[in-house]
Amino acid sequence: MNIIKLDAIDSTNNYLKKIILNEGITDYTIVTAKFQTEGKGQLGTKWESEHSKNLICSVYKKNINIKVQDQFVISALVSLALIKTLGKVNLSNSYIKWPNDIMSDNKKICGILIENIVKENYIKDAVIGIGLNVNQTIFNNLPNATSIKNLIGTSCSKDEILKDLVENLEYYFNKLDKSSINSIFKKYEDALFRINKPSTFKNSNGEVFSGYIKGVSRSGKLNVMLEDNLVESYDLKEISMLN
Repeated sequence: MNIIKLDAIDSTNNYLKKIILNEGITDYTIVTAKFQTEGKGQLGTKWESEHSKNLICSVYKKNINIKVQDQFVISALVSLALIKTLGKVNLSNSYIKWPNDIMSDNKKICGILIENIVKENYIKDAVIGIGLNVNQTIFNNLPNATSIKNLIGTSCSKDEILKDLVENLEYYFNKLDKSSINSIFKKYEDALFRINKPSTFKNSNGEVFSGYIKGVSRSGKLNVMLEDNLVESYDLKEISMLN
């Protein structure tokens, strides 16, 4: 496992993408930072983290070789790897808030940003950015955030968590090679936050409505059953969950 440790950087994803272009690097090369100034989440949202407290890293995965239309399976298996990692520190009650926020105790504990490298309609490689709240205990202006330390009451080794995370990523990427994508989607759906529970959503027009999460499509759209029992599918820009 090749680990590049940095003190501060704009973004571990950006740093890793630059060295991929400039030099040949090995599978599961990792860039970590104690602090990043321009960490981003889904749809360009900003990821904020206290210096040295949390696990901020990007992982390079080579030779994925799946069709572009199946790209959501990467998000699914990375989410499952994080759920498995949290289980190792006794956070067994963790869930995936679609598409790939990780929740514990109904609060966000981890965010994921995956940037795929595409060639001829195939995803060849991926840069997997992960921000996991480990030892930070105060989240100013972020009432829905939490950390491992807040939930279990003790500090944890970020290095040990990273080691477990990479092992779990390898485990699920190997499953992608050896089993059908459908089995990974089934595990992902089983771990979905608020699946089959009444939830409130807001669409891109600002309209609020109720429904039940029933699963995800192969392309990663969220399947929601509405009041008339009609199931509609929504992509990330079309819907947000309010509770």
